[in-house]
Amino acid sequence: MADLRMLFEGLGFRDVRTLLNSGNVVFAAPGTGRGDILARIEKGLAARFGLTSVILLSGTEVTGAVRHNPLARLVTNPSHFLVMVPPTRARLARLRPLLGTRWAPEVLALGRRVAYLWCARGVARSPLWAAVDRALGRTGTVRNLATMRKLMVLAEESLSHE
Repeated sequence: MADLRMLFEGLGFRDVRTLLNSGNVVFAAPGTGRGDILARIEKGLAARFGLTSVILLSGTEVTGAVRHNPLARLVTNPSHFLVMVPPTRARLARLRPLLGTRWAPEVLALGRRVAYLWCARGVARSPLWAAVDRALGRTGTVRNLATMRKLMVLAEESLSHE
């Protein structure tokens, strides 16, 4: 994670912080557009680590995903609750057909930028998780609610420094 942090600093980002070994980086990038930020990160990660897939959320999007969780009342175990982030907001549309399926006791909800999955019996045995992963063509990234809450705290700290 230190190498990842140094890469982002070398790309000109400020207030760079990583979260454990999750591959998540929180940083400030004032005055630049989303497309420019994404292109710089993708180029840097490809050159340094050979990685090509990047999912970019603003601090506001991370905070919104946690605070506007329509299934918050269901969460009894944060490790069974997933926040799925497709590569683009438009890809969420691929999940709409799944909303008509009864997944009980599991539940799917769609937000503005993310999908929410309550996997009551755990992720490993979740038919909902398998269906979402297939519908998105194994693209995107997923984090449990505990990780998203930690990212929200880091993002809010970054926003307060600007």
